[in-house]
Amino acid sequence: MNAGGPGETLFAFVRHWARRTPAGDPKIADRGRIVLVCEAVHSLTERGTSATVNAIAHEVGIDQSGVSRLVKSAAEDGYLVMEVSRTDGRRREASLTDEGRDMLEQAHHWQERVFDRLTEGWSAERRREFHRSMRDLMDRSREPEA
Repeated sequence: MNAGGPGETLFAFVRHWARRTPAGDPKIADRGRIVLVCEAVHSLTERGTSATVNAIAHEVGIDQSGVSRLVKSAAEDGYLVMEVSRTDGRRREASLTDEGRDMLEQAHHWQERVFDRLTEGWSAERRREFHRSMRDLMDRSREPEA
């Protein structure tokens, strides 16, 4: 990789991790997409936003029809349920099941192990500062564009 600027490095990092699956195993790749959708539902819910198919599509950057298929698969696998909105009967909203929360917990443990491996040899302060910086970037990335 060339020594481009920090923006280029950030996007190269995102692209790299967005496509990680063990040795092309399609079952694991499918599970990764289900984790992505469940993580979006979790994140939207944590922020107080309704987890509609359109909101999930916006969160993950995939078209509505693709997300709709993924949400259906996640529901069939028992990770999500789709229910009529309590505030607008015309909308359906996704929520995590207990099994979905368990699956996300396992995914988060894996993510922490990867982070630990990638930052091996870093001081605790360097890890904390990097974490703070990543959170700041995430918070700013959710702000409306000017």
